[in-house]
Amino acid sequence: MSSIPRRYHITTFGCQMNKADSERMAGILENMGFQFSEDPNQADLILYNTCSIRDNAEHKVYSYLGRQAKRKLQQPNLTLIVAGCVAQQEGEALLRRVPELDMVMGPQHANRLEDLLEQVFAGNQVVATEALHIMEDITKPRRESQVTAWVNVIYGCNERCTYCIVPSVRGIEQSRTPEAIRAEMEELGRQGYKEVTLLGQNIDAYGRDLPGTTPEGRNLHTLTDLLYFVHDVPGIERIRFATSHPRYFTERLIRACQELPKVCEHFHIPFQSGDNDILKAMARGYTQEKYRRIIDMIRHYMPDASISADAIVGFPGETEEQFENTLKLLEEISFDMLNTAAYSPRPGTPAAVWENQLSEEVKSDRLQRLNHLVSIKAAERSQRYLGRIEEVLVEEQNTKDPTQVMGRTRGNRLTFFTGDINQLKGQLVQVKITESRAFSLSGEAIPQPALV
Repeated sequence: MSSIPRRYHITTFGCQMNKADSERMAGILENMGFQFSEDPNQADLILYNTCSIRDNAEHKVYSYLGRQAKRKLQQPNLTLIVAGCVAQQEGEALLRRVPELDMVMGPQHANRLEDLLEQVFAGNQVVATEALHIMEDITKPRRESQVTAWVNVIYGCNERCTYCIVPSVRGIEQSRTPEAIRAEMEELGRQGYKEVTLLGQNIDAYGRDLPGTTPEGRNLHTLTDLLYFVHDVPGIERIRFATSHPRYFTERLIRACQELPKVCEHFHIPFQSGDNDILKAMARGYTQEKYRRIIDMIRHYMPDASISADAIVGFPGETEEQFENTLKLLEEISFDMLNTAAYSPRPGTPAAVWENQLSEEVKSDRLQRLNHLVSIKAAERSQRYLGRIEEVLVEEQNTKDPTQVMGRTRGNRLTFFTGDINQLKGQLVQVKITESRAFSLSGEAIPQPALV
């Protein structure tokens, strides 16, 4: 490579796992001597880290790619990479569709970016989508935040939900060792990070593939054991984890969250549908009754915990009555936050070829009705914070009002209050809540007594 530093730009689509992968790949590029460019048009290497969960995310990638492919005709030295789930799903077909691409690489290959780029710089067009064991990554990620960080604990997913493309694009479950996870967290603590979110597509499956059992035959490596193992990492004040699967969620895990002071009182447990027949068609492996029992158990141990979830409307064959069962579940459980989506057929998934697909009009109408109820219930849940004092970890300046800072409560509510970001960034501040909205709060910092 020439002595003039090359510049790179990464655009990330999709989930937290993708964001974590992008941070790792940015770290590898900077290790190789690349410099970050905010403007893709000034970059010599452009990487799109893609998501194939929804149709529209995929279309967006192609429109971005088309613009840069045109630019490459004028600038042949531009390196174009598609990484992530669309890359895994499409493989070589992507090269046929966009011949200007230099590399197509699936999510399992993120840690191999440097080796693969050497092949590109040697003049090869590279497709890396074969399944492989994910190597432990020793490169420091280029993290977006200086306060909160993602830490991958398990890659891949062994579930076979009929609507979901994730297992075929992210591969089988591979857990990192507890020691590697703790070492990464210790480094984050040394760097001044205050909060870590442990990530997995199905985080409750953590450790099933690691060797070791107790004399009674219990797996030694569960998410619960991991929480106990990393809880005392110096410098890390808060620990979160996502995403949970109702099938593997245990009372032991809830008790650990109650016992361990650093683990935040926030659970993200997708339910996807409130109707048992739809859950069965989705191959989710639980009933709405079981899901309700989990929520009851959480509220028994931690009455104030905030609970968020994911739901899909318009799944093939969903009747109006079945959709209303989802509304009923939402009405009765009262989530703090719900990520919603209309069903989108994904290539290679069983549900995509079923004949009982619903019209876009029906899906759109149901999504609107669900979102309306989500806002009402979230606003109701937010009211409990009024007048309370909440611990807020300050992350950023409020982009709409520079006199304010923003951060999150332990229950993951976005909170705004007046303050100077230069003094408060990364600080845990006690804030009296004066205003509640569906998805955010406002308040006033409580003056702390000066240390003598």
